[in-house]
Amino acid sequence: MRFVIVTGMSGAGKSTALKMLEDVGYFCVDNLPIPLIGKFAELAADPGKELDKFALGVDIRSGTGLKELESVLEEMLVKNCKYEILYLDANNEVLVKRYKETRRSHPLSGAGRVDKGIEKERAMTAFLRAHADYILDTSTMLTRELKGELEKIFVNNQDYNNLFITVLSFGFKYGIPHDADLVFDVRFLPNPYYIEELKPKTGNDKEIQDYVMSFDITHEFLKKLVDLITFLLPNYILEGKNQLVIAIGCTGGKHRSVTLANKLYEQLNTHKDYGVKVEHRDIQKDAMKNKQ
Repeated sequence: MRFVIVTGMSGAGKSTALKMLEDVGYFCVDNLPIPLIGKFAELAADPGKELDKFALGVDIRSGTGLKELESVLEEMLVKNCKYEILYLDANNEVLVKRYKETRRSHPLSGAGRVDKGIEKERAMTAFLRAHADYILDTSTMLTRELKGELEKIFVNNQDYNNLFITVLSFGFKYGIPHDADLVFDVRFLPNPYYIEELKPKTGNDKEIQDYVMSFDITHEFLKKLVDLITFLLPNYILEGKNQLVIAIGCTGGKHRSVTLANKLYEQLNTHKDYGVKVEHRDIQKDAMKNKQ
């Protein structure tokens, strides 16, 4: 029997996660009153039941009852009712943006500002995050990526270390990404921008990749970069980090940074200890400017 408590920050994707778990065979219940959770877990653990996978949504809609949850969870363990906690999170800036886009008010903000409600919610759910078996930061996740991570954990039963990596290419002339944890400057590499037939292409095109990777200095840099990241990742996991953005920048974010971001992604994507994706923030900006 598998019993999953789905919780976390409002706007981080709990409802989406519950729907996805339901689609893969979990019996899902959302917002069950806290005093009934223990009884529900006991019923779920009955060996005579046909169902063996359950997901329970819990969040601040429980109000003051949320304070009782810690003791309920302790009692469940005493009764040998095993559970896992999935905590969905996102950074404050992303949560505020999502609330504005949906024109909803935060449940704890009242007539005040959304960010104040988010701060209160973080404090109220801190104990759940501290005890979570899985923490998924959805700040930069697409819906399909969230689905992939959930399937990895709850369908394929793969080991999960709560780290999701975004390899992000960008152009320095458009600014350094505000959410970058690590920033690498590849403007020292030979620039295909000055070769007329290569200028309109991008680092997703084979011609650009062949050009950028034709230099020994590129291979040396990539090797040292992979060595550094490979060294850092286990230590970030031990620290409890759950979201890592590796930003690689060149002048316009179109050629060199895209090529190196793709190459780094290929190297990291061979590991199963963490999720990884690649994004190219500024790859089309030069083309857009030329059309204006």
